[in-house]
Amino acid sequence: MTWLLRHIAVLGILAAIAGVVHAQQGETRAKAVKVTVLSTMLTDTDGIGEWGFAALVEVDGYRVLFDTGARRETVLRNAEELKVDLADVTDVVLSHHHADHTGGLLALRRSLSTRNAGALSRAHVARGIFEPRRDKSDENSNPMPALRLEYEGTGAKILEHAKPERLAPAVWLTGPVARRYPEHNWSKGVSIVTGGEVAEDTIPEDMSLIVQAEDGLVVVTGCGHAGIGNILAQAREMVPGDPVRAVVGGLHLFEADEKSLAWTAQQMRKAGVGYLLGAHCTGLEAVYRLRALLGLDRRTAVVGAVGSSYSSATRLDARRLAH
Repeated sequence: MTWLLRHIAVLGILAAIAGVVHAQQGETRAKAVKVTVLSTMLTDTDGIGEWGFAALVEVDGYRVLFDTGARRETVLRNAEELKVDLADVTDVVLSHHHADHTGGLLALRRSLSTRNAGALSRAHVARGIFEPRRDKSDENSNPMPALRLEYEGTGAKILEHAKPERLAPAVWLTGPVARRYPEHNWSKGVSIVTGGEVAEDTIPEDMSLIVQAEDGLVVVTGCGHAGIGNILAQAREMVPGDPVRAVVGGLHLFEADEKSLAWTAQQMRKAGVGYLLGAHCTGLEAVYRLRALLGLDRRTAVVGAVGSSYSSATRLDARRLAH
């Protein structure tokens, strides 16, 4: 029964994607795209590292914060050191419920709203993010219901997406990603309670952001719990005919074996990936193995660091240490 329900859910997501594809035909492609990492483990001359992820995505003047890091002050401090002003950013995307992607939300909202009441006042999440979770000790491990109350208490609002949605011209959210391939890019030992049924938590709400640039798609992921193969397949169905130019973010491959990495590289090659900025839970060795398997080099595939970026103008800026 559980398998049947999941199969039906995948079919529903695919049908929703098909509707989005029809809606976006003729969509203007972005001319200027830049993704700057504001939270990850590795740092260079600016900022502090942590087990978390956040990135500022800028597309033809539209700016959105993707995830908020783990600790309360990390993204605030890193943005200040990097001279990145977030006060005019209205939208924030939370890729999934884990605290290493949502921990900085309240501090950011409260600090930035003293300068602009609309700063980070709209949070975008995917369906399933508020479902109860249970860890190995049977304790509730989902911070999102409590975080929602505090966040909305600041006058902000949360928008929940059940299907792919457009945030701005050439900027898309995947919504919950259809699990076409049996990738297992999440940690074991956590359960999710849905409709009274308890099952393994596959992080069903895991959501990525897609930018339709002039030379291809830029895909931004938080942890890639849905599996980068699934994410790339959905991106290419949402925007048919466009290759994936770049992947930026966490891919949760730090524990992947050689077989999994080879399969992942095959999917990335099939999608046309030419640039990889692998941050957070991608894993250092996994980035280097993907670099070799994809036939990339240190100019086109690097470990993400605080302040590192990908842009349509200059491509990868890895900073000094990760280059």
